[in-house]
Amino acid sequence: MANASSPLVSPLFDWLVDGAPGATGPQDVVARIGLDLNREGAPVARIAAFVRTLHPHLMGRRFTWLRGREGVEVSVAPYATLRSPDFLGSPVARVYTTAAGFRRRLDGSEPLEHADLHSFRNSGYTDYLIEPMHFLDGQIHAITFATDPPGGFTSEQIALIRHINRPLSRIAEVLALRRTAADLLSAYVGRDAGERILKGQIQRGDVENIRCVVWFSDLRGFTRMSAQKESPALIAILNRLFDCQIPAVERAGGQVLKFMGDGMLAIFPIPAGTEAAEVADRALAAAGEAFSALDQTNEGSAEAALSFGIALHVGEVAYGNIGGVGRLDFTCIGAAVNLAARIEGLTAPTGKRLLFSAAVADLLPEKTSSVGSFTLKGVEGEAEVFEPFTPGGPILAP
Repeated sequence: MANASSPLVSPLFDWLVDGAPGATGPQDVVARIGLDLNREGAPVARIAAFVRTLHPHLMGRRFTWLRGREGVEVSVAPYATLRSPDFLGSPVARVYTTAAGFRRRLDGSEPLEHADLHSFRNSGYTDYLIEPMHFLDGQIHAITFATDPPGGFTSEQIALIRHINRPLSRIAEVLALRRTAADLLSAYVGRDAGERILKGQIQRGDVENIRCVVWFSDLRGFTRMSAQKESPALIAILNRLFDCQIPAVERAGGQVLKFMGDGMLAIFPIPAGTEAAEVADRALAAAGEAFSALDQTNEGSAEAALSFGIALHVGEVAYGNIGGVGRLDFTCIGAAVNLAARIEGLTAPTGKRLLFSAAVADLLPEKTSSVGSFTLKGVEGEAEVFEPFTPGGPILAP
């Protein structure tokens, strides 16, 4: 068994110390560990790395490698997992709490105090090992190893695993920090904006002009609600409002850029080579989905029914970093954004849920009908606005 009796000469250890060159993410690292441990004499059959993350909805991720299977499976766990009885009594939870390793032979020689251990034994594994991964900030994460030869792991094989776990913890921490940065940026500024920031578009004035469909929405009656409701109730209302819209926008390829009190600004970029009409049609479908979600949440709520208006316009915007020294915002500005906001202001007085600009109507002539021409603040001349329409009548009733 080459190297297992002398882990200090492990090529896998050296690869990890060198920063895992060639690996593009945690899946590559976990796969390489599984393959190399087997080459170096430790017959690992299953690896699962558990890494906590800082994310508004996800507690962490698990990366599972199985010998003989292609690739690494990635699964996510919500925060509720931490409170579940299955997790609280699990060996992984014990490692999180004690910061010490855990081992159980699965051949019947030791008691199996958790359902997971019985499941591993029933799957043919003979030994199960968990090693804590200590991050520099004091956090504890975990990686598990299972094997299937009679007798389980030897002491030399466990020594090899524990030896490579030291540099692995540093690699895992670097990858976790990258993922946390991407998750937080996506949550607070949007996926595309977050990717641009991580790639270095961070200086004030880093702006480009892009063509897009602009989405502007606003809750009706928010001023009255603000005067009548306490802050927690008001925040709950806003969360309901945005829950109706954000999934629909993102599923249709849109990017939510900003919340302005009860208002929301999103864009649907029109990349080169993409038909603007196709993007506008997706934005229209997203609006329909958002209103359907609104109707459902109103039906299931004891609170007063919510209502919001949406305006769509297509045009060019300046997209990028705007702000002052030490405080930037990644957003979009321009006449197209202003026009969308002004058109949305017409939804309440006209009794319409959704209104379009003439530019959108030109892209979807068979799906729009004129509502009339209006004088809009900050817009030269009168602007004709449209609503979605089919031969049978309006697509979206007020």
